[in-house]
Amino acid sequence: MPPKKAAAPEKKTLLGRPGNNLKIGIVGLPNVGKSSFFNVLSETDLGKAANFPYATINPEEARIPVPDVRFDWLCEVYKPASKVPAHLTCIDIAGLTAGASTGAGLGNAFLSHVRAVDGIFQVVRAFDDDEVTHVEGDVNPIRDMEIIQTELRLKDIEWVEKTIDNMKKTTRSLGSNSLADKARKEELATVEKVYKVLTVDSKDVRKADWSNKEIDVVNSLQLLTAKPVTYLVNLSEKDYIRKKNKWLAKIKAWIDENNPGDPLIPFSVALEERLGLLSPEEKKEEEQKIGTASALPKITQAGYTSLDLIRYFTCGPDEVRAWTIRKGTKAPQAAGVIHSDFENKFVCGEIMSYDDLKEHGSETAVKASGKLRQQGKPYEMVDGDIAYWKAGA
Repeated sequence: MPPKKAAAPEKKTLLGRPGNNLKIGIVGLPNVGKSSFFNVLSETDLGKAANFPYATINPEEARIPVPDVRFDWLCEVYKPASKVPAHLTCIDIAGLTAGASTGAGLGNAFLSHVRAVDGIFQVVRAFDDDEVTHVEGDVNPIRDMEIIQTELRLKDIEWVEKTIDNMKKTTRSLGSNSLADKARKEELATVEKVYKVLTVDSKDVRKADWSNKEIDVVNSLQLLTAKPVTYLVNLSEKDYIRKKNKWLAKIKAWIDENNPGDPLIPFSVALEERLGLLSPEEKKEEEQKIGTASALPKITQAGYTSLDLIRYFTCGPDEVRAWTIRKGTKAPQAAGVIHSDFENKFVCGEIMSYDDLKEHGSETAVKASGKLRQQGKPYEMVDGDIAYWKAGA
């Protein structure tokens, strides 16, 4: 008898809200540069930048184009009438202060705004400036990071405690061995495990190991510490250019100890504001002169990646467009991002990879080399796919 095929490893369910329209929120203490960062990132003046706490109360929202050399190349090749890059939706959220989890400052409003986003840009201040007050009295990024981590965890603990209490009330009467009762008990066990991670282990929820079944329960709780975090360290222009700052190594060590694997990107709001006033040519010239480049493209891409987002392209003389989907999306659902009919009446996709098109130079050459593939419903999209969808009448 032929040997049994080894079972394929179970595909890991992603932490977080399912969907393609995901948002990232800018989080930090007051006066660390959040709103100024939002303004330079979005090229607007929507964010209320001011030298006092709570200048931002209602969240502002902007869609930031995600830089992509593949998209630029496709536009050069197809010379389309319309060009639509991928976007990252970014929200400017009010500053958090110690005690926010118990309602201090704008605590409850702030935390509800954090709950509504899918990922976090945590802005950390590592520059001294007598003109810009610090809500805690002096500049200490490690203390600031600990305040935010503590407040988010405390809010999650409160939320999970309430959930456990409510679940225990409804599971007390469960005595049967029915599948529904069993599932309810398993769900309670997972929520209790979440509570242990937050309290006994002192860990953020995203840093614990979860099975797929557990992730479904964790996702239903919409926890603050389950959201991916990208740490953005706001330096003075001088420190950013010379790539030196007394806090950077300490911040890196704190992240490695508390939230290993989370990205850390140094940047300078002051420099970004100055570069933002220049024309593209002047900006390029200035970047060459100072020997460093804007960090905004890197930050945007990091935020997009942190949300497990990828993109595929549709190309033609009318339009080249990047369509944002979540990692693991199957072909019919990817087609449905364009129009629900494409998903409901899906027949197949004609798909080639960006790399194959770049290597062969034209669609005709890709076809001739046998690299244009017909893919059906089970096909899982790969970042950089170029797709043409066929749907039934």
